[in-house]
Amino acid sequence: MSKLYYSERGSVVPYLCEELTDYRRARKSLTLPATGKGGILYLLARSSSQSNTPLQVSANGTMLAKIDPAAEDYYRWYTVVLPAELLRDGENSFELWCDSPIMGCWSLAIEGGHENPESFVSTDFGDTWRNWGLGYLNSLRGEYVVRVRVPEGKDPDPPPFVWEDPGQARLKRITNLIPESILTLRDNFETTRRILSWVNLQFDLSRTDQATLYAPWDPETIIAWGRSGHGHYGRKAVAMCVHYSIVATLVFLAVGLRARPAVITRGLNTTDGHFMVEVWLDEYHKWIVVDPTLDALFMRNDTPLSVSEIQAEGGNVGRLVSWGPSHETHPTLPEDWIHGVFLNGECFKHRSIWGRNDFLSHPEHTPAGHGSTCYCETDLIWEAKDLKEGFAAFPYFGHSGYFDAPPEFE
Repeated sequence: MSKLYYSERGSVVPYLCEELTDYRRARKSLTLPATGKGGILYLLARSSSQSNTPLQVSANGTMLAKIDPAAEDYYRWYTVVLPAELLRDGENSFELWCDSPIMGCWSLAIEGGHENPESFVSTDFGDTWRNWGLGYLNSLRGEYVVRVRVPEGKDPDPPPFVWEDPGQARLKRITNLIPESILTLRDNFETTRRILSWVNLQFDLSRTDQATLYAPWDPETIIAWGRSGHGHYGRKAVAMCVHYSIVATLVFLAVGLRARPAVITRGLNTTDGHFMVEVWLDEYHKWIVVDPTLDALFMRNDTPLSVSEIQAEGGNVGRLVSWGPSHETHPTLPEDWIHGVFLNGECFKHRSIWGRNDFLSHPEHTPAGHGSTCYCETDLIWEAKDLKEGFAAFPYFGHSGYFDAPPEFE
């Protein structure tokens, strides 16, 4: 057994993080139990492929192994072994910096919105520290995304899924967006199939390499910004697979179907992940997985499949894909990704669900930039096997049967 210690949810705005230099240093404090076996430090950071400057890390004043920059310029998880003799029972302090006089070599992820964070910045080589004015623009008060796992303790069970209120006013308003031809259908599977195609056509996909500002998890806004190409501050907004799936999830809820966001990936520190939706259909008594970004679902002998059934197929799952009519007329993701990651089943190696869908009632619980870093949000619930397969920077893992269990409501 082991337990993860952390003080943030992984809600990160990538372009509002902490730049590290020789004079600008970050410190994170975490309270840990006594341990005789050491632990692992996890930090979400971005290195510049244009720099050879390593990241310096210390634990309670003792230098640890340096971290060399990665070849890719995106926020990813880095790990450092923490010897037992360096850790204390109680407060522990971890410091990070790099030997560069200018910003741009290393950036540490921040989650804003904390009143009294245990994250501190120094702008005078570590002589003085403050827990406000964080980030490269000296404007944030938040927590650095730095976590520690030690053998002592046990991660909590996943919390109950949080459902959107069926009577939520804005959820009812979404029905005004949906064509009458869909609303009048009485077959749940056909309704699901038609919603996929309709959502796929509502806006154009815009990736993080095509835009910077992230569209919020708000269906009406996503559709409007995605159509016009203009969003916050008049800039083009990032609207990608996650946004198609959030729109679809809430459309399913609006028509009375139970749906939850589903995340799959080949591995944690890769860009080979995808965001889809699982819909509970009583007639099949299971969650079926659907993809509004590609207007696709998976079928065997005229029966839609769940993620678990797709995973059981192993490698090539392309023969199971049932494309909808808008897949050809409204292409979104590039063909090399579809064939190199999606159809061969690579992105189904690890699966998770987002632990809530009450995005309209509680937008404060939605992430600030999911998909613009590697996975980091604690609302993600992974499979139990993934704890030992590179996902130990997360606190929640579902055991056998958890993901396939029928929806429960409070």
